[in-house]
Amino acid sequence: MKTKKPAYKKKRYLLPLLVLLILLAVRLYLPTYVKNYVNKVLADIPGYYGEVKSIDISLIRGAYVINGLYLNKVDANTQVPFLNFPKSDISVEWKSIFDGKVVAEIIMSNPEVIYVFEDQQSTPKDGLPEVEDWTKALTDLVPLKINHFQVHNGKVAFVQLSAEPNVDLSISKLELSADNLRNVIEKERILPSPITATGVSFGGGQVQLNGNVNIIKEIPDMDLAFSLEKANATALNDFTNYYAGIDFESGTVELFSEVAIADGYIKGYMKPLLTDSKLIGKEDGFLETLWEGLVGFFKFALKNQKTDTLATQIPIEGDLNNVETGVWTTIGGIFKNAWIKAFKGETDDTINFDDAIDGADQLTKEEKREARQAAREERRQAPKNED
Repeated sequence: MKTKKPAYKKKRYLLPLLVLLILLAVRLYLPTYVKNYVNKVLADIPGYYGEVKSIDISLIRGAYVINGLYLNKVDANTQVPFLNFPKSDISVEWKSIFDGKVVAEIIMSNPEVIYVFEDQQSTPKDGLPEVEDWTKALTDLVPLKINHFQVHNGKVAFVQLSAEPNVDLSISKLELSADNLRNVIEKERILPSPITATGVSFGGGQVQLNGNVNIIKEIPDMDLAFSLEKANATALNDFTNYYAGIDFESGTVELFSEVAIADGYIKGYMKPLLTDSKLIGKEDGFLETLWEGLVGFFKFALKNQKTDTLATQIPIEGDLNNVETGVWTTIGGIFKNAWIKAFKGETDDTINFDDAIDGADQLTKEEKREARQAAREERRQAPKNED
């Protein structure tokens, strides 16, 4: 005769099974919950609307992947997404745990930022959206402070559809890496976070960015060098023809720049160069040919004849609330290149972080106080302007 098992023995197996079923249900529902949360965050950005396609979660790896995130202007005239992030992998940076910090790393694959001029210039009924609105919203999607950031095969573009033909300037194949953004290691360094980026610009030019930053400050400190080399000047024709009425038949355009920021004080330069450029095309009308001929004459008069290069150096210096570019220094740079010395096709390595510190130290305490008060007042007025 069989004997029944005591009831307490049945309960002993029932409780673990119940807990297991609850954990399984939570795991199955978790991606849906996170997706709904992300979509709510994106929908609440003033002047914008966005969604995500799906969320993948890996509890063992301590990570989740956001698939198909996009963000558009609410009143956009086009269907081109402002932000299009096909895949964003957000995870715990385990190596930083050994340094006593729990931080996150983000790896983005094929992201696109497309600035459609008409869409971004239009003002929604709710008022003008702030850049901080969508940048803060996106960082809020990460539960931990971001320490490592990578971009693979990214794209950044400026598009103006009202121009005829349309203006489309972009940097593709963007590879970017920024590390130690939360200053997990080397805490004694003033600029603890190295950043590097490479890409391919309009006209097949090579883009490179190198430097160090400190993003923990309200106005980040930085020391950066940027270069755009060997881009085909004809790729600028839609842009230059629309804004200046000129186009290139041939030539090479390059741009070199160094910028340093310390305590809200910026110091640097931008150095554009045009090499072997010709402006007159065969299909131009008489007036266009006349105009381009005049521009070509003055360009020829102001360029270095030995290197066939038109170049100038545009200085940038001042308080970030009142950045000034020296016009007369720019003009002097043109003549310097034409008759005295051709500018080298590279960054000069003449700007460093100490230059910005020296400039910041020259600001009086009163000037710094007034700048901070003006910035705070502007932030306070922003919500009122949107009402």
